[in-house]
Amino acid sequence: MLDIKFIRENADAVKHACAVKGFTDYTDEILTLDARVRELKTITQTKTAEKNKITREIPTATDKAPLIAKSKEIGAEIAAELAELAEKEEKLNDLLHRVPQIPNASVPVGADDSANTEVRRVGTPRNFDFTPRAQWDLLDMNNWWMPEKIANICGTRTYALMGEAAELELAIETYVIQKLIAKGFRFVSCPSITKPQTIFNAGHFMGSDLSVMNNDVFMLTDTDRCLAGTAEIILNSLHADEILSEKDLPIKYAGFSACFRKEAGAAGRDTRGLVRFHQFNKVEQYIFCTPEQSDEMHEHLLNNLCEVMDDLELPYRVIANSTGDMGFNKVKMNDVEAWFPSENAYRELGSCSSIGQFQARRTNTRYRGTDGDVRFCATLNNTGIALPRALVPVLENHQNADGSVNIPKKLQPLMGGRTKIGGKH
Repeated sequence: MLDIKFIRENADAVKHACAVKGFTDYTDEILTLDARVRELKTITQTKTAEKNKITREIPTATDKAPLIAKSKEIGAEIAAELAELAEKEEKLNDLLHRVPQIPNASVPVGADDSANTEVRRVGTPRNFDFTPRAQWDLLDMNNWWMPEKIANICGTRTYALMGEAAELELAIETYVIQKLIAKGFRFVSCPSITKPQTIFNAGHFMGSDLSVMNNDVFMLTDTDRCLAGTAEIILNSLHADEILSEKDLPIKYAGFSACFRKEAGAAGRDTRGLVRFHQFNKVEQYIFCTPEQSDEMHEHLLNNLCEVMDDLELPYRVIANSTGDMGFNKVKMNDVEAWFPSENAYRELGSCSSIGQFQARRTNTRYRGTDGDVRFCATLNNTGIALPRALVPVLENHQNADGSVNIPKKLQPLMGGRTKIGGKH
């Protein structure tokens, strides 16, 4: 969320952010409520002081009745004003949680992903000398999955990899975790069960009514818990209500967890293959830093994912997401998209996001600067790798005519030295 003082002093910037991100503009209503809240606080404080003064005078007064009556009258006025104050503060709090983050001036302006711009392209899509197979055909012919059986057992949008494909999935996860640890990230094996407030504190949902999450989040019936859609949710709250030291920043985490999403808004999309599921695994990069360090850390996180694409020997491109495609809580965002031969297109494998102080205000995560002042941290996140989605371009780009798949060199040590899997070998 944004600081109310910032909204007061930068109303036009807030209105602009609402417009370019496509969210309802509550700025004027917020400013009106804020003015009334401040007025009511002043009124009730003044009247409370007056009532206390009268209360002190009553014991020594010759005629107590007028003072008692006046005290009761002021008390009734205070009670009514406090009730209005509570109502106005609740409404103001809800609207403040509906104000989007201010996008960086460098972000392309547009209503949706059609306004995204390509930053760079790395590698050249392979020119096959045979007709390449789609992911599902490679999985079928190598007996690497049983989609119909798993759907019957577990329901739709679930998956299970088997044999060498399952080994490859684990090898990719392990490789990325080890890579991030070597880069100074602290590895965290995150739980997937959490509290709704923890998800809300990550700033992906608007307003103060937690039930808004029900369409996207798996709530655990008869409990106060739910399932998190990313390790970012947990990592974001690790230092809630703490005051960190500036000398310890940036703090870098690599979180691994199973992720759970209803995918309610994706009906009919990616119903075949390994792209979209209710449950999947993800390694998440997450950083707490000072606002001044944010741009440098954004490039750091982005480059880490690009290095993973290089290590997996995949053609890829980096996208600058437009204001209308970057979401509610982001300052700026870059997608990294790998080449999917079966679709003859690039598809997103990770998103690098600068959040500014937006999440830290919700979690009250602060740091003490070298000057002694206490400020809110900036936070950033990026995918380390998400599986099984990332397995798709690996299988498709590295396949051979016999249905075997070459293993990228960096993964071969984690695959027992094998150079390929599947096929007729």
